Amino acid sequence: GFVAFFTRYGAPAERTPGFITSVDGVTWSRWQPLAAIEKGHYAVSEVTPQRAGMAFNYHPDPLGLNYRTNLYYIETTDLGETWHAADGTTVRVPLTEKHNPCLVHDYEAEGWKVYMKDLVFDDGYPVILYILSRGFMPGPDSGPRIWMTARWTGAAWQTRPICESDSNYDTGCLLIDADGGWRLIAPTDPGPRPYNPGGEMVMWQSADRGASWRKVKRLTSGSIYNHTYARRVENGHDDFVALWADGHGRQPSPSRLYICSRDGSVRMLPPRMREEWEQPVGVTVTGG
Repeated sequence: GFVAFFTRYGAPAERTPGFITSVDGVTWSRWQPLAAIEKGHYAVSEVTPQRAGMAFNYHPDPLGLNYRTNLYYIETTDLGETWHAADGTTVRVPLTEKHNPCLVHDYEAEGWKVYMKDLVFDDGYPVILYILSRGFMPGPDSGPRIWMTARWTGAAWQTRPICESDSNYDTGCLLIDADGGWRLIAPTDPGPRPYNPGGEMVMWQSADRGASWRKVKRLTSGSIYNHTYARRVENGHDDFVALWADGHGRQPSPSRLYICSRDGSVRMLPPRMREEWEQPVGVTVTGG
C-alpha cells in the first residue's frame, strides 16, 4: 500500500503531523494525526516495503515554534493500523504528552533546540538526521549548530555528532550505500552569506555507521548564492542521488536546480529550458 505523511496547520495542535493510507493509490483513508503535543511539531518521514516511520520535534507551550526541542520517533508495520516506538512499545495516536515511549532524547532538559533534516533506514533500523542549536536567532550567538544522527541499534538509541555549520536552516540528506556506508550531502561550509540558510555543499562519509566522519569532497565552491535543502532521490541512479537549489537568502534572486552523483559530481540544470531536452551544465569546484 501507500502511506503519505504531511503536517497540517491547525487543530488539534498549531502544527499537526499525520498520515493517510491507500491500498491502491486511488482511494485514501481519512487523515489521522500522529502527534499533537502542546503547540505541535515539525517532522520528517520515510517509507519502505516493511515499515513507515516519522521522526519529529515538538514546540513547547507557551513558547512555541522558536523553541522547538526534543526528538521523537514513531513507526507502523501494518499500514497505519497500529503505531509503536522503535523498541516495539505500542502507543495510541495522536501522542499528547511530551514524555512518552517515542521520545528518543530529552533535549529540552539540556537546553538544545532541535531542527529536523532527514530520516532513513539502515538494515531496517531508523537513522534520524537533525541539527542541535543553542538558540533560534541567526548569527554566532546561537551556535554551535551541530549536525547529529540518532540511530536505533535494535536495543537503544545511539546519538552521535557529525560536524558543525552556521545556520539552523542548513538542510541536507543522508544516503545509505549498498555496502553499508553512510553519506551526508549538506551545506556545511560557509557560503557567500554566512549565518543565512545554506552555504557551500559538501559530501561527508562514514564507514562505521556514524561513529566517525570524514569530509570526502566539496561539491560547490565560490558560489554567488547559498545552496541548501539537499534531498535524496528515491529509487535513484548512481548519476542522480540528490538534488537541491540555491538562492540569495536576503532578497529576491534567481534560483537554480542542481543534481549530484554518488561520487560527488555536480551539474546544474539550465535556468531556462529552450528545448524539450536540455543537457545539465557541469559545476567546477576549486579546492578539492
